[in-house]
Amino acid sequence: MSTVILAIESSCDDTSAAILKDGEILSNCVANQEAHREYGGVVPEVASRAHQAKIIPVVNLAIKKAGISLDEISAVAFTRGPGLIGSLLVGVSFAKGFALSRNLPMIEVNHMQAHVLAHFIDTPRPVFPFLCLTVSGGHTQIVLVKDHLDMEVIGTTIDDAAGEAFDKTGKIMGLGYPAGPIIDKNAKLGQPIFKFTEPKVKDLDFSFSGLKTSILYFLKKEIKTNPNFITENMNDLCASVQARIVSILMNKIKKAAQQTGINQVAIAGGVSANSGLRNALRQAGEELGWTTFIPQFQYCTDNAAMIAITAFYKYQNELFVGQEVAPVARYAL
Repeated sequence: MSTVILAIESSCDDTSAAILKDGEILSNCVANQEAHREYGGVVPEVASRAHQAKIIPVVNLAIKKAGISLDEISAVAFTRGPGLIGSLLVGVSFAKGFALSRNLPMIEVNHMQAHVLAHFIDTPRPVFPFLCLTVSGGHTQIVLVKDHLDMEVIGTTIDDAAGEAFDKTGKIMGLGYPAGPIIDKNAKLGQPIFKFTEPKVKDLDFSFSGLKTSILYFLKKEIKTNPNFITENMNDLCASVQARIVSILMNKIKKAAQQTGINQVAIAGGVSANSGLRNALRQAGEELGWTTFIPQFQYCTDNAAMIAITAFYKYQNELFVGQEVAPVARYAL
């Protein structure tokens, strides 16, 4: 009998549903929320209300695109955390209600674990053990992946995440939200001529708080002598900011590979869509003899397909939860 999983992702501001059948993704639907752009960041209450409005249409669309019937669904999977508690509550509540009404088992998924396992949606797939640099708006981690359900965080940010550094720096420069993709686009037209210092952090941990501060002070100083400095140098500034953030990430993953002796290296999370980071990983792979893995763009940002593939491995191990399950804003990997 086939295993068909309905997966729900609602950790932040994207409402997503996917259908997986025997390890293959049949549909992966995502509804974005444009309302946050005018605020320059995600507003939790707005996000939660939007999830409530969109979750049923998105689930219906995923089922329709997959070409399955409700009776074929074997289990319901959902993101339990980490994320915005109001957003998570919508997805978890829907999953619980759906499962209860159809007497189906439920599978809870850690959002960060799912980002790593997005690499198992399509081929080529990493071979265990491998290292995964998981980078998003809220997290920056180096994960030692020993098996599908056995992972260890060996490096993490001690303050801000890389994605947050992109967005907050972009806000300083007057760019829209989210600023990361805009910086990436502008960086392709500029050169990294402005040098920003790399924070000194021990071991495999990261720090981006000091970098944001140094960029802010640099811009304030330049604007005093030239009020149009940012607009006149926008492309080069974006290229410089991106180059420094990428170099910080790459220096740490290179150190991790050297310490562990592992040459299977992957990236995941929303920032893995950044062209500078993708190119840097490919180049490092060629220079250092790594086998590198870069996810498709649709599996970089928040999506239910990665929840579904994670749930598939948990389903095989009968790792189910009951109706007492609740969302958690912080959820260690």
